Amino acid sequence: MSTHDGAAPDARGPLADLRVVEMGQLLAGPFCGQLLGDFGAEVIKLEPPGAGDPMRQWGREKPHGKSLWWPVVARNKKSVTCDLRTAEGQDLARRVIERADIVVENFRPGTLERWGMDFDRLRETNPGLILVRVSGFGQTGPYAPRAGYGSIGEAMGGIRHVTGDPGGAPARAGISLGDSLAAVFATIGALVAVHHRHSTGRGQVVDSAIYEAVLAMMESLLPEWAVAGYQRERTGSVLPNVSPSNVYPTASGEMILIAANQDTVFGRLAAAMGRPGLGADPRFAGHADRGRNMAELDDIISAWSARIETADLLERLHAGGVPAGRIYTAKDMFDDPHFAAREAIVRLVHPDFGELPMHNAFPRLSETPGSVRRPGPGLGEHNREVYGGLLDLPEDGIAALAQRGVI
Repeated sequence: MSTHDGAAPDARGPLADLRVVEMGQLLAGPFCGQLLGDFGAEVIKLEPPGAGDPMRQWGREKPHGKSLWWPVVARNKKSVTCDLRTAEGQDLARRVIERADIVVENFRPGTLERWGMDFDRLRETNPGLILVRVSGFGQTGPYAPRAGYGSIGEAMGGIRHVTGDPGGAPARAGISLGDSLAAVFATIGALVAVHHRHSTGRGQVVDSAIYEAVLAMMESLLPEWAVAGYQRERTGSVLPNVSPSNVYPTASGEMILIAANQDTVFGRLAAAMGRPGLGADPRFAGHADRGRNMAELDDIISAWSARIETADLLERLHAGGVPAGRIYTAKDMFDDPHFAAREAIVRLVHPDFGELPMHNAFPRLSETPGSVRRPGPGLGEHNREVYGGLLDLPEDGIAALAQRGVI
């Protein structure tokens, strides 16, 4: 189903026939909107008048007093202001939603219902509507009403317990992992629901809980405990019983990662080290042997790698067919020719920052690729386009809404 007034998909991407209304804030919901927008969906973001999404203020570095995070997570979107806590704002939102394919929200469960925007009511006028709901604990169950940030979902989903050094406290990954995972699964759910709607004409609710999104990444953690009585623990930089797969020092004072745990690859590493006999050493001959003697093997590799400059070491390993690489910072990414050749980083023009780089749309599609067309919009930048064009409100009506603080 398309709600773009009969318009055909255009060159913006494969989802250009979809209209998305984004009602969430911060990261979990908006990242879902970003992903859909990267592949061409028209994403109309509803923001509170005055301050807008708090993400406009997030991030450590704020050149010109503005967030560098906002232009990324709000890219390819349209911003309209709408006070959802007022009856007029709720009515305005429902009118926009009547013309939408997908609604994305990440409020605490029950919020939409209090605003008169529960799914049953919304689909009375839009039976094909897909409502994507991202929350800490899902829309059902005893914890559903709780406030749930990504960090709590990471803790309860299992990732925090296994992240960090064995002797330290559970660690954070350094990014908002739980929020982002919930958004990725919400996006998958939205696209599955669109596919289902093609044959049925019916929409549905996509319920993406942060803790379950994290749990979905936990590999065999549950059966390891239930069947074998084994509880995974923090292991720092190594993979338990998998060796060699660790970070190793170089003569340049850097650390590189070498992953040569497979028998044939370990043989290639031993040859690159000038010690082909290591592959026949009983301590390291097989996968299980290397796992049992991980510390000893790591010491041998570290003593070798620490004598060689980083560039020379990586050249030897790559030439020998051994997976290895530096641990990149942002600066390294900008300097890397592979990133440049694949256009992994795209540069946009921002009204305040000038040239603004960010990661490109991903994954890559050979026939219908995504794209980054514009950075995050100004607050209410598209009020007239959406309210005047989509809802056909007159100019004086839009001005009156603004005067009353509804938009």
